Amino acid sequence: TCPPRSRGAMWRSCLRLRGRGHYLLNRPPSDPIISASPGPSPQPPVRTYAPPTERKRFYQNVSITQGEGGFEINLDHRKLKTPQAKLFTVPNEALAIAVATEWDSQQDTIKFYTMHLTTLCNTSLDNPTQRNKDQLIQAAVKFLDTDTLCYRVEEPETLVELQKNEWDPIIEWAEKRYGVKIGSSTSIMGPSIPAQTQEVLTSHLASYNMWALQGIEFVVAQLKSMVLTLGLIDLHLTVEQAVLLSRLEEEYQIQKWGNIEWAHDYELQELRARTAAGTLFIHLCSESSTVKHKLLQE
Repeated sequence: TCPPRSRGAMWRSCLRLRGRGHYLLNRPPSDPIISASPGPSPQPPVRTYAPPTERKRFYQNVSITQGEGGFEINLDHRKLKTPQAKLFTVPNEALAIAVATEWDSQQDTIKFYTMHLTTLCNTSLDNPTQRNKDQLIQAAVKFLDTDTLCYRVEEPETLVELQKNEWDPIIEWAEKRYGVKIGSSTSIMGPSIPAQTQEVLTSHLASYNMWALQGIEFVVAQLKSMVLTLGLIDLHLTVEQAVLLSRLEEEYQIQKWGNIEWAHDYELQELRARTAAGTLFIHLCSESSTVKHKLLQE
């Protein structure tokens, strides 16, 4: 028999299913022939590319060159391009090295779904949803309305206590760090986030460039939490901590009822990989200095 699920878990599942349905209905067609590069893994509810899963590796060497618009990635003697056939150019050398490493680490087949930095760059370059900076900021701040850390259960008592002990300190840190009020609620509607809180966080996110904002929205979508994302950006949390905190209720249910081991492990590792890549992307896109004398080794 299936274990009973708390109201908070059921409500979050409904939100995720709704977002996934929105993505499937609005997904644009993919064209893997247009470019050697993939698009981002689909993240509801934002409409993005639908990349091919794998492709035979067609290059031997990966290198980096500096062009007029930034740093470019070369696959043998071919320049990498985006799904919209734009020249793949990133703003700094550190990010270029990270992307080149993704391509260089592919084996006999290119596993596009593992190349999160490349896909985030594609999104930043092509901007498939055609959003401006203000729209990106609003999309990220809107996640506060359904932030995982703000939705609390009323029972069982052990889970109530676990959420309080693990989530309250993070919310308290964010409130103190940004001088805002966030709070939590057991209501299915969630807490009422003050307008001033949204204004403060909107102003804070405005200090980031468009590329970093793409990464912020990506990480928020992975963790279903703006609060945890802020903790990652400020280095208050590690990726492992943020992921486990975002899955606190699921991990509690697994400890109590058991799980399909391989499925749980795969989901956990994938979430860690996406969150780590997104966090690295944010920091690299916020970094103006270049990496000196770095060579990509075969």
